[in-house]
Amino acid sequence: MRHLASIVLAAAVAQTALADNVPAPDPWTPSAGDQISFEVLRKGKPFGDHILSFDKAEDGTLQVTTDVDLKAGLGPITVFRYSLDSTEKWQDGKLVSLSGQTNDDGDRTSVDADREGDTLTIDGTAYTGEAPADIIPSSHWNIKQMYSDVMLSTEDGELLDIKVEQIGRDNVMIGGQSVPADHYRLTSDITVDLWYDDAGRWVKLAFEARGQAIEYRLRQLY
Repeated sequence: MRHLASIVLAAAVAQTALADNVPAPDPWTPSAGDQISFEVLRKGKPFGDHILSFDKAEDGTLQVTTDVDLKAGLGPITVFRYSLDSTEKWQDGKLVSLSGQTNDDGDRTSVDADREGDTLTIDGTAYTGEAPADIIPSSHWNIKQMYSDVMLSTEDGELLDIKVEQIGRDNVMIGGQSVPADHYRLTSDITVDLWYDDAGRWVKLAFEARGQAIEYRLRQLY
């Protein structure tokens, strides 16, 4: 894989813009109690939930908890299950730690990362070593991910080379309300389409997996 060698080369540009002269926009700033709640659809039918919860400690540390639970079945029989639980901690806009555990239909992976000076020390199923401290996790809530060329997998710690292009402007329906949003396409191990509104809030996601269309629908604007 493209692990440390490519990351060292990319360290100075971990927040690289989509184009050389296009700066990344300011990210959305979460408040304690905020929640991003998506209903996940598979081929247009309910498939599970993807929920991010935000909390702040007295010292200002931001904690981001991600809970993903997807399940497909035939009648009462479950034939596929995916779960991800991760916790990020941020201080002054910088990632200071990450822990994550994933069960992909019985295939279990994990990652733990801690900030040490200008690097993150990562212990993951897919990668153990260092990464730039300004790398963005693959949890998608931070729009700066769209202006990066590498991201940290919250599943297994892999350092994923990414390519992002801005597709254009769309209107996303959220609770019966039409919300203008920027449409991005992120290409890595899979290709994912993401939408962010003018406040930098993540409002939609779509991709194809195993020939099946997956769509995230935001339950309400946060």
